[in-house]
Order: sequence, then C-alpha cells, then structure tokens
Amino acid sequence: MEQSGVSFGTSGVRGLVVDMSDEVCWVYTTAFLQALNHLKAGDEIGIAGDLRSSSPRIMSAVAKAITDKGFKAVNYGTIPSPAIALYGLYLSCPTIMVTGSHIPDDRNGIKFNKADGEILKIDEEQIRAQVVEIPAEKFSEEGNLLTVVMLPEFNNAAEQHYIQRFINFFPKNCLQGKRIGLYEHSSVARDCLKIILTTLGAEVISLARSDIFVAVDTEAIRAEDVKLAKQWAGTNQFDCLISTDGDGDRPLVGDENGVWLRGDIAGLLCTKYFNADAVVTPVSSNSALELSNYFTKTLRTRIGSPFVIEAMQQLAIEAEIVMGYEANGGVLQGTEINKNGQVLAALPTRDAAIVPLAILMLTLEKQTTVSALLASLPQRFTVSDRLKAFPTELSTKLLFEMIAADNETNLINIEAILGDIAGKPIAIDSTDGVRITFAKGGIVHFRPSGNAPELRCYNEADTEALAVQLNNDCMQLMRSWQPSTN
Repeated sequence: MEQSGVSFGTSGVRGLVVDMSDEVCWVYTTAFLQALNHLKAGDEIGIAGDLRSSSPRIMSAVAKAITDKGFKAVNYGTIPSPAIALYGLYLSCPTIMVTGSHIPDDRNGIKFNKADGEILKIDEEQIRAQVVEIPAEKFSEEGNLLTVVMLPEFNNAAEQHYIQRFINFFPKNCLQGKRIGLYEHSSVARDCLKIILTTLGAEVISLARSDIFVAVDTEAIRAEDVKLAKQWAGTNQFDCLISTDGDGDRPLVGDENGVWLRGDIAGLLCTKYFNADAVVTPVSSNSALELSNYFTKTLRTRIGSPFVIEAMQQLAIEAEIVMGYEANGGVLQGTEINKNGQVLAALPTRDAAIVPLAILMLTLEKQTTVSALLASLPQRFTVSDRLKAFPTELSTKLLFEMIAADNETNLINIEAILGDIAGKPIAIDSTDGVRITFAKGGIVHFRPSGNAPELRCYNEADTEALAVQLNNDCMQLMRSWQPSTN
C-alpha cells in the first residue's frame, strides 16, 4: 500500500484516481474490516459516496471487499459523509464513505467509520498493520476486478434519518420568512439541505447546480465563488447563502451581503447557539474563540478531526455540552444536546448542515442579521491560501529547518519580509506545522496539507487588510520555496 500512492491523511485514505485501482480499494477495505475483530458473518456494513465521476466504481470495489469477507454491503447511495456516519452510530454498525471531500475530481478517497464513530489515529495504525491476502485471478495486472460487480440496491434510510434529525429538532416552521440562496454546485448535500430548509419554512432559491464535479474548498474559497456570492446577493434579497464542500461535512455560509464567513467563525457562532460548555478546535482556528469568553473551557489540538474527537472525549468527562469545529467550518458534536424540549443526538464527526441552521436560529434569537452577528464578535480576521503541487517531504523539511536551533534561515527571511507590518516574532507553536505570533499581533501559520501535496498558509490579524497583506507576502515567500517544474 505504501507503493500505491494512496495513503492516510487527516481523515481516511486519499490519492489520485489513477492510483485508486479496484485492488487498492479492495485491500484497504479488507484491512479495515479485519481490524474490526468483533464482526460476525452476515453483519451489515453501510456504504455511500459523493458525486465524483470515480465514486461509483470505488463503491463497487468496496462492496466487493465487504461481501468477500462474508458481510452484507448496504448501499445508502450518494449522501453526505455525516449522514452515513450518523446512521452507522444509530444502527451500531461500521460504515464506509467514498469521497475526496473538497479536492479535485482527479482524486478521491475512502473514509472509514466504526460502529462508534470515525476511525482515530490508533485505528489507522491497526489498519496499516493488517496482512491482507489477495486471491489469485481476482484482479488484472492493472488492478481491475476481473468480474463485474454491481452495487446493491439503493436504500434511502440513512438519507431520511439525517433529514429527520434536523426537522425533528428545530421548531416547526422556525425559518418561516427566511429567504435563502442554496449554492448547490456538485455538493452531495444539496438535496438534503433543500428538503431540511424548506420543511422548516424557508424559501430556498437553488443556485448553480452542476452535473460536473466542482472542487469547493471552504478553507480556500475560489475567486469565482467570491464573485458569484456578491452577484447573487446584489440581485436577490437573501437572508443567507448556504453551501458545502463535495461530501457535505464542511459548510460555506454567506451573509445577506454575499460575504462568505470564514469556517472557524461560522463554527464559533454555531457552538454559541447551542451554549456549549466546552469547545475544541485545532491550532489554526481564529483566536476570537478565546477572546469571546463565550465558553467555560476551550482546547486547541493538532489539525484533523481525529484529534478534535479525542479531545472532545476527554472533555465529556467534565462538561455537559461538548462541541468542536475546524477551520473548514465543520462542526463536531461530542455530546447530546437538549434545547427547546428536543434532543439532538451526538455526532462526533464533521457536519455542515448544523452550522447554517444554528446561525439562522441565532439571528432569530437576537433579532438581527448574519452580518450583525459577525460584527458582534471580537474582530480578528483570518485569511488562508495554499500552493498546490508542493511536495509534502519538502514542506516538512522547510518547516523543520524554520524552528531548528541551528538553522533559522527561513525564519529570518520571514522577519525580513514581514517585519515592517508584523514586527518581530515573539512566539512559535509547532503543535501542527509552524505557527508564529508577531509583536504587532499578526499570526503566520505554515502547514503541509494532510490530504494532498499542498502547502497551506493561515494568517490572522486585527484588521482584514493586514491579514490579506500578511497572506500575500507569505504566499510570495512560499513560491520562492517551491521547486522549479523545469
């Protein structure tokens, strides 16, 4: 598997579609099933996928691995990642989601969930340790299955369970009078979201539905999506714009003016609505979390949902309502929530739908707008960007050298470039990548992506203009590090 080019990232395995042969997907799935030593013959394993062109084939290979191990594959169709994970928790059965999330269509991935939630880092180690025997004559030399595999008949139970989760929890017709623009593109959550929003009373206008996969990254919003949001807001009277990434676990929320919220700010507002006692977020998230003083306990982790989940599990011992969110906006619910006489079951995996719903409910509680909610927060602004095709090995080497006592070349370069606007570096955090705090309050955070060969940069400052300038200067510096393609 190390030679396949398909490997574990921050959540599940991912790789180029050309490398994700039937054989590779079959082996990874088999290893996952072998690591679940409590299963018995005939047990059900749920599978689902996103709307990428390669997902049906990969789902078929996953289904074949399940049946080859003596289990029953149940096809829950093209639904959001949190929907299949939620139904697995409900049934106490493992589930598998075929998705590459926000990355381009030439890549894909597989997310594994145990009966009690998504796999953690210790589970990844157990999967890697499995010895998988590949039967002779099962695959061609190219790794294709030699027998045609048909997906089991579609079962809509997981999709309906996910939809009812929100319809049952929120008050009837609570969104009456709200006009919402739903940016559908190729999000697998688009139909679920429309049903939920309209059932709760909102008027929903569908925007830019696409039959071709669109890679929407909620941490690096495309320039064309920024422009579209402004256009939509200018020609409509929306209370809110709503979208997600490809698999529906990362939200994209825009205010009434067509300004997209940063994911970590959306997550902060969501957890505020639910009056969380304890909130967990990665080190890259906006520091408005602590400055707001909304929560009794906050905790920072490495980037990736497994680290957030582990921290939520620890905090659940001492706090009643424990939630988490990531810089991409996905919110994780570590404990059940009681509100307005209804109970929302825990869902310790990233979910997008809960975020805009909570923000809309918060506007109703405060009798205000989404933009006014933003203005009420401590004003810390974040900007992020990335360089694609940046080898992970090079990123790791450069960042190690940045903090190494005997080699401060890169740190000196940063100070030389940013000194006038940021001041001197006063603190360095290497929890995940390198996060540098400067004397004038600016923050620079470099980190290799856990899912693709990309180098990401996150910047934070007291003003949006300074955050943008920091990010532009850091991206210029990063380009100087990028190896030549000649």
